[in-house]
Amino acid sequence: MRVHYRNFIITLPILSFLFIFLSCGGKSESQDDLQDERDTIKTTVLNVGGELFSIPSPAQTAILVQKSGITYDKSVMSIAGKVNTFNTDFMRAINLGIYGADLGYVSLYNQTQDAIAYLAAVKQLSDKLGLSTAFDRVTMSRLQNNLTNRDSMMVLVSLAYQASDTYLKNNQRNDISSLILAGGWIEGMHFSVVANKSNGNQQLRYRIAEQKQALSSILKVLSQNNSYEAKELSSHLRELHKIYEGVIFKYTYEEPVTDSLKKITYINSTTEISLSEEQLVKITDKIEEIRNKLANTTKTNP
Repeated sequence: MRVHYRNFIITLPILSFLFIFLSCGGKSESQDDLQDERDTIKTTVLNVGGELFSIPSPAQTAILVQKSGITYDKSVMSIAGKVNTFNTDFMRAINLGIYGADLGYVSLYNQTQDAIAYLAAVKQLSDKLGLSTAFDRVTMSRLQNNLTNRDSMMVLVSLAYQASDTYLKNNQRNDISSLILAGGWIEGMHFSVVANKSNGNQQLRYRIAEQKQALSSILKVLSQNNSYEAKELSSHLRELHKIYEGVIFKYTYEEPVTDSLKKITYINSTTEISLSEEQLVKITDKIEEIRNKLANTTKTNP
């Protein structure tokens, strides 16, 4: 199977945020209240050993899943009620990332009651990890006041996680920060592979295939964490990376065309990815194995 992707249009000026829709409703925070904050929302960029790496946000993946026509499915998420079963900082950090992705997912589908449960789980884990500064009373109040406003929630959740990342790095706790990032990425991948099994399309397959590069970044970040659990996780992710080695990218450059009157540049270059059905199945199985172990998905009532 060959997955083709074409970057077809860039508008000028480029939109300053990647995964927030333009419409906001309800009586929660207005567009003006959040505009400056939206400008900070971008794909996660990591600096590891002086090298920069880009990792797509789980929220971007959730939006792609929704656009694929997948209806809301509570079973696709980790169980919020299991928050008390995570009794090490490793499991708390990983699952803070997982729950953060889940919170974005439920917010995107306007599932207010479920959002309350995941917000409480995020708060509980952040407190145990010493992240009360990032998820403080003001932040939690803003989140609670915007539970019915999908767009504001997506912004605020991202801002809270950015604040936690900044706090951790400023306090030399990069090990915890890397685990939160890895947990969010793994859950985003989980959304993708489950959606692809249910209603596969070219965009979903491309999103799964392109994670070859993000996975390399995740492994570099985790390499600085010397804990036994982090090394074990890295071992599983390296097995996934081994599967990805067979996924081939081919970039073909074509001259861009600019419409000076409309101030639009059309980017005609293409990226072709060779991804076989066998590789896709193996990637799916490995992601589910890793994710289900980390999320402790023993069957219980939510």
